[in-house]
Formats: sequence, C-alpha cells, structure tokens
Amino acid sequence: MITPVRTELTVTDNVPFGQPVPGPEGERRFYALTLERPAWKSWKPGQFIMIRPLSCQESIWARPMSICRVTSQSLVLFIRVVGPGTDRFSRLKSGDKVVVWGPLGTGFEMRSDTPTLLLARGVGIAPFAGYADMHPDPSSLTMLFGHTLPSSNYPTDAMAARMEVESLHDRTPEELDEFHRVMRLRMQEYKEREGICLACGPMPFLKKVWKTAIELDLPTQLLLEERMSCGIGACLGCSTMTSKHWPDAVRAGLPVQTCTSGPVFWARELDLEASIPARRA
Repeated sequence: MITPVRTELTVTDNVPFGQPVPGPEGERRFYALTLERPAWKSWKPGQFIMIRPLSCQESIWARPMSICRVTSQSLVLFIRVVGPGTDRFSRLKSGDKVVVWGPLGTGFEMRSDTPTLLLARGVGIAPFAGYADMHPDPSSLTMLFGHTLPSSNYPTDAMAARMEVESLHDRTPEELDEFHRVMRLRMQEYKEREGICLACGPMPFLKKVWKTAIELDLPTQLLLEERMSCGIGACLGCSTMTSKHWPDAVRAGLPVQTCTSGPVFWARELDLEASIPARRA
C-alpha cells in the first residue's frame, strides 16, 4: 500500500504543448506542467494526485489530475485547458507554489513477460508516458492512439522512442469507425498472444473497450479518471457499477466510487452499461 503524502511543491516549468486549439471561448492549448519531485517512496502509473495552486482565491477545492510521469527530479502533469479550472493551471509559472496530495488510487498492472496493448484517446495518453518509462521491457508494449487534434499536441514522440506507437486520426465518423475496427483487431491479436490490455480516455471510448474486452475475454484494465471530482469519496459523483465478478461479494452489483476504489479497474469487475441507482434525499 502506497501512503499518500500532502506537500507543497514548486512549479519549475509550464510549457505550452503543440498548437493552440480554436474554441468558443478562444484558443485553448495543452501544457506540460512540471513540479519539483515530491518525496514519494514509490508510485504507480495510473494513479492520480489532488492539486491546488497555493495562491488560488477562486476556489478552495483541489483538482484530481492523472500523473503523467515522475523523473528523478520532477513530477510532470499533462493538461488540456477546457475551462476556468484548467486555465488557472495553465497560468502557473516557475516559482509558484502548489499543494499536492498523493499518490492516490490504484495503478495499472505491469508484467515484464506479458505482451501489453495500450489503448488511448486524447489526453488519455498521459499516464502511459510514465508507464512506458517504468516498464522493465518496453519492447513488449504497443500503443494504439486515437486523436482528433494533430499528434504534435500529445507526447507521442517521446513515447515512440520507447515502444511501438500506432497513431490514428478519429475526427470524422468514418475515421472513428476505422479506429474502432483497428482497436478490435489489436485486442483480438493480444487475446491470441495471451496478453493484457490497458485503456485510458473519455468514457464513450472506455465503454467501447470494456464491451470488446468482455466479448473477447481479454484481461483489460480501464482508467476511469474522467468521472472524478473531489478525489476523496465525498461528492459521490464518480460512482460506477460493479459486476458479479467484483472481488468483494458484498459489493458485487452495487456502485463504488472511482476515486476510492479505482481509478484503475479490471473490465470484468465492472458493468458500464448498468444505471447508477438514484440517491435518496
């Protein structure tokens, strides 16, 4: 069990990544936010942190963010600006202070002798950067990456130096159908090779991966970070339904919170098609 630590860290860099993305609220873009390395004894790719700028006056709440990578000197986060909260992080500069609580949650399975397929869409690529860094045999890894924006907006070049990366645009319905077709083919290949699959991305994508994994009986882990908010199980906003295969029989078929029971889950232990029961007033 990795014990989380609360600490104040200094921003060492905050670099715009790729090209600005036009949107209804003006141009938004990606950032590689680099902090000094926290004094963690260990961490696992797939885990997350809660982070809050120390000087932030707009909100008292910390925000969950997936860990991109941890080096000997730095903790790196990959951020896409989509609203006021992430915009606040994009404006951090060297020397600013942030409060970080982590590492939190469950991490991805890492097997040195097992073929491993990584499936990512969009910013779901972030935790696989650290996964490729830490894996003892990256030659056993292959990643299929779907993206609507140019690949220069994502850390694909650095990852391609460590493992095979197959990158596909999925902006149009036809491109998305092709991505799903290739994804199923790759998952079938890894089933035949007795491998495993790991996936991260938006929920519609993860539901597609989940359904295919169940049909093929391919051992697959899903990172459900998109649903998290408070990160401590207080808001109940990140609930997901378990299946009959949930390891705790008492909780099988009932909702669990992503932030406290995940965010990484085995696909067979979830039922992503089940409705979450309404909460009583």
